[in-house]
Amino acid sequence: MKKRSNSKKSSSKDPYAKREASKYSSPIPSREFIMSRLEEVGRLMTREEIAESFGLSGEEALEALRRRLRAMERDGQLLRNRKGGYGLIDRMDMVRGRIIAHPDGFGFLVPEEGGDDLFLSPRQMRGVMHRDRVVARVTGIDRRGRREGAIVEVLERCTHRVVGRIYFENGISHVVPDHKRLTHDIIVPPDQVGGARHGQFVTVELIEQPSKRSGPVGRVVEVIGDHMAPGMEIDVAIRAHELPLEWPDAVEDEIQGLADKVPPAAKRGRVDLREMPLVTIDGADSRDFDDAVYCSKTPKGWRLLVAIADVSHYVKKGTALDTEAEVRGNSVYFPERVIPMLPEVLSNGLCSLNPDVDRLCMVCEMYIDAEGKVIRSRFMEGLMRSHARLTYSEVAAMLVDRDPEVRAQYKPLIKPLEQLYDLYKAFRKQREKRGAIDFDTTETRIVFGQDRKIEKIVPVVRNDAHKIIEECMIAANVCSARFLNRHKLPTLYRVHDGPKADKLTDLREFLSELGLSLGGGDKPPASEFSALLKKIQNRPDAHLIQTVMLRSLSQARYSPENIGHFGLSQDEYLHFTSPIRRYPDLLVHRAIRHHLRTEARYKKQGKKTGKVNSAESFAYSVDDMAAIGEHCSTTERRADDATRDAVDWLKCEYMLDKVGMEYDGIVTSVTSFGIFVELKDIFVEGLVHITALHNDYYHFDPAGHRLRGERTGMSYRLGDEVRVRVVRVDLDERKMDFELPGAPDEGGKPPRKNTSKSKSKSKRKRKSKSKAKPEAKTGSGQESSSSTDEKSGGTKKRKPKRRRGGRRKRSPEGSEKNAKDS
Repeated sequence: MKKRSNSKKSSSKDPYAKREASKYSSPIPSREFIMSRLEEVGRLMTREEIAESFGLSGEEALEALRRRLRAMERDGQLLRNRKGGYGLIDRMDMVRGRIIAHPDGFGFLVPEEGGDDLFLSPRQMRGVMHRDRVVARVTGIDRRGRREGAIVEVLERCTHRVVGRIYFENGISHVVPDHKRLTHDIIVPPDQVGGARHGQFVTVELIEQPSKRSGPVGRVVEVIGDHMAPGMEIDVAIRAHELPLEWPDAVEDEIQGLADKVPPAAKRGRVDLREMPLVTIDGADSRDFDDAVYCSKTPKGWRLLVAIADVSHYVKKGTALDTEAEVRGNSVYFPERVIPMLPEVLSNGLCSLNPDVDRLCMVCEMYIDAEGKVIRSRFMEGLMRSHARLTYSEVAAMLVDRDPEVRAQYKPLIKPLEQLYDLYKAFRKQREKRGAIDFDTTETRIVFGQDRKIEKIVPVVRNDAHKIIEECMIAANVCSARFLNRHKLPTLYRVHDGPKADKLTDLREFLSELGLSLGGGDKPPASEFSALLKKIQNRPDAHLIQTVMLRSLSQARYSPENIGHFGLSQDEYLHFTSPIRRYPDLLVHRAIRHHLRTEARYKKQGKKTGKVNSAESFAYSVDDMAAIGEHCSTTERRADDATRDAVDWLKCEYMLDKVGMEYDGIVTSVTSFGIFVELKDIFVEGLVHITALHNDYYHFDPAGHRLRGERTGMSYRLGDEVRVRVVRVDLDERKMDFELPGAPDEGGKPPRKNTSKSKSKSKRKRKSKSKAKPEAKTGSGQESSSSTDEKSGGTKKRKPKRRRGGRRKRSPEGSEKNAKDS
């Protein structure tokens, strides 16, 4: 009884005792209280000592403490030594984080608390796999000045299924993972092969995780199919990147009750916009339509409505639908196939703004002045009916080409569309004045023939209709960010950092060689980048300079901390416009709806709406948003990697029958081991290895971004035009090898074109390469330095893998380049 009293007394000092009491019938000290006690004591404590410290006794309380300590250990808050002593990881010079594995066998630990990554040697990587969560200690500094680490404990295993090809060799069966960052071959016991044949793609479930002394062991749970079967590239990518494909039974049960029409009860209490000529404008091959626009002229400028499908009405927090949407994070778009975030009954039905049917929507209404500035905005829950499903080509034909046939077909919509076009021109002027960065990049589309074989690869041309929708979506996103920021509601901002110091130094060093400069000091604003792009637009080496500038920028991500969007030059920015296919957008809609309804409740109760504190009753905290933001940033990168793998496979398959053929191309990257060349009009990329360069030893100059011949002085720079011959296509590795055709001329120079005046080269980021060492000396008959990547270093344990196939150029928004993704 005395000890029970002490427990209550101790718990009463717990600053989170009230929270614990609301969760548990027999509460014990909170995690925070346990950590503060260990901090006070200043040494490791056993479980018995911790229990005694808090006055805990009885089987139930001790078991609850054991489970809590184990959970804290699993979450990386505490570490238990061999003698059973618990200590604070933060006080033990330990680092917890996730593993990023490199194809060459080494890896990096990305700290959860931020800071520099920890280099992990191949020996340390033996017992872990890509994306595992671990605790490590810092062991020293390597010769390149990086912190090195040793893994102390694995907190979480993240690889449970692996996709790859199965091989039977000398009586042993093993699976070679398709994912390049999974460097362990999986041993499969003879009785676990599941009927798979040599060379087939299979899915294996790990029954033993790797350790320092042994590799992983698995069993075949699915035979995917033969190597060259149609559609295999997407099936493999889905499984290799663990993209959720099937809907859980709980989700199927929830959507059973959804009809194809909006029920009358859901329409009540909404602003009726059905008579307003809202229209959707999308690509000709789009299947889901989640945004609609309408514009009208006002005495001071324009009124713009951006209506977005009200997904938050159907997907409630805590439901199976919501849980699965969060797990998926976003829809994944493969060539001619989509893995949706939401079931089709929503994504292509109730939440798709199809023409001539009633749909629920969340509306951002904006008033814009003659200069293109939003002077007032508000949000409302609306009921709409799309008046037309327009394509970008049709809108461009009406507004730009003024095609009489198309204009006659959509005569009732011409006036609001022309006013929308006028508004766009004002938005563009404001964008230029703001200094947003506009890179001129090329995206491609794969055209399929019979049996899903590629007929051709064509560039995607963006017209003014794309840009109209882009500017409307950006305006709505900015207004949403300002709205939630003003009302202090936790949310996920779409943030984009400016260039890091080292990238900025490299960029300026490169520009100085060309007689150019970038202003703005240590933290140049986006307007300085924009001004430089305008300055170089008529130079013959503009493409080279733009590429180097683009690669100096970071990738956009989701965060509850509003740090602005560098590329768009916006102080406040988030994603509001695509809740069908992006989970962060759905959270934004929930926050806006929560405030609108809290405000309406205040009005009904006669309270002053100026004192609405909707954040207090919102279901999400900043910590919740931080965790979800990290997850959604990861799922976005996962989707990019999966689609890139599938596209690279298709491009390699397209080139299989073109070995020996010659093409004109452009150098897109220079590394210590060769040059990457993109073929003109085909948009596929391959490597001219340094040993295939003619009659000289070549030095890699990372500062000058070039390979220069030691004897001839010949150099290869990004943007140079060259003619190459296809010599090898490796579908398994998704890579192509080229060579320069013909013998060197008398001067020792290989035949090539060079339209660039500059002598500098931009080093391209690659999926499987490390930062190359300066002045890496290589040449014909001489092996190049190791494959390189952003994360680099270490001794190779496996045959190096080069970047798989071609790689899409990245805008400052990361993977988001289409008009509605800015």
